Amino acid sequence: MMSVAATEKNITTEVASEIEKSLAGAAGQMLKKEALDSFRTLGFPANKAEEYKFTPITRALERNFNLSLKNPVSGKLDIASYKIQGLDAHVLVFINGVFSKEASSIQAGNFTILSLQEALLTGNSIVEKHLGNYADFKADALVAWNTASFSDGVFIHVPDKIVADKPVILYHIHDAQEGQVISLNRNLIVVGKSSELTVMEKFDSKGTSANFSNAVTEAVVSENAGLELYSIQNDPGARYQFGLTQIHQSNFSRVNTYTFTLNGKLIRNNLQFTLDGEGIESHMYGLYLLANDTLADNHTVVDHKKPNSFSNELYKGIMGDSSKGVFNGKIYVRPNAQKTNAFQANRNILLTDKATVNTKPQLEIWADDVKCSHGCTTGQLDEEALFYLQARGIAKDTAQAMMLYAFAGEVLDNVKNPVIKEYLDNVISERLHKDF
Repeated sequence: MMSVAATEKNITTEVASEIEKSLAGAAGQMLKKEALDSFRTLGFPANKAEEYKFTPITRALERNFNLSLKNPVSGKLDIASYKIQGLDAHVLVFINGVFSKEASSIQAGNFTILSLQEALLTGNSIVEKHLGNYADFKADALVAWNTASFSDGVFIHVPDKIVADKPVILYHIHDAQEGQVISLNRNLIVVGKSSELTVMEKFDSKGTSANFSNAVTEAVVSENAGLELYSIQNDPGARYQFGLTQIHQSNFSRVNTYTFTLNGKLIRNNLQFTLDGEGIESHMYGLYLLANDTLADNHTVVDHKKPNSFSNELYKGIMGDSSKGVFNGKIYVRPNAQKTNAFQANRNILLTDKATVNTKPQLEIWADDVKCSHGCTTGQLDEEALFYLQARGIAKDTAQAMMLYAFAGEVLDNVKNPVIKEYLDNVISERLHKDF
């Protein structure tokens, strides 16, 4: 449990007071009141809290935000400029955390897509069954804050034996032209038995004011179902972001997650899997390209509860300028989870003396018939390989970009959707030639 230091107590009280004001008439009141109690007990993480010791998110909120200030009214935005061209998908747009029906395009399909507010107000039984049951708001104050105070989000339900006709794309856009923006969004995804779904989130902002996003996604993947989740964080603005994706998998289900952190001020990604069945397969891919003073922190947890399942995790980072990367990965293998295969790797390249990375892969195993491994590497570009390319007439900057692209390509190669893959390929290639 995170302690509440004296300096953090003030903003904890301030936020709790704002949450309490918003509860009157809010949908999902019982859940929100319980989460508010947890938030008050936990408080924002103190500077020396173990889970946040490399990522001073409380200090960032204190210094850059007035937590009782309302978001400004959004002005004119060119929504099309933030969209991935050529991607045939159901599109949901959230501006300053609020669902914009006018900017969205949800076509008639073979599964359910609703704003979470609408699903709550209509008393959807699937939402009532699952919402708040997976993301643990009693363990993390940021999750408790989100649970007590989320304003909007999306509910997606794919019935049994349905392959979703199109991906679902969520565009989170902050209009920070007139002042700071703080948004709290909540997503619930339920994939029925033997069904398939792809969901992507993309985060952007306009304007120079600081903006903070607190986004929590709960995903329930039923027996023999498949889910692909993408998160693209490429916002060059003053973005501070906390996100938790909590995934619960049943027998023989398959999940692939892709996290691309390419820009921002302070980004904290929590990704947590519960493998609560046999024959499960889980793949986690992450790439962070950091420049300037960006801080990106990836925390992952994979909890194997039953036997005969497989998890594989690959996170790679490139740090330039005075940027900072953090990777903390945990794998738990419970006593009943015999025949587990679990692998974890974190690899990093530092391009300057000022860039840093803190990496901590961890295994906790209570079973004796398993195959598990973890490891991390941190280094610089191979000078001999760089010299080899230059000796063949390739300019040093181009040669360096080629080598970095090859390093990043191991993650990118696993992206299945061809349009998303092409988009990411272009963005990553441009960044590597421009900023590194």
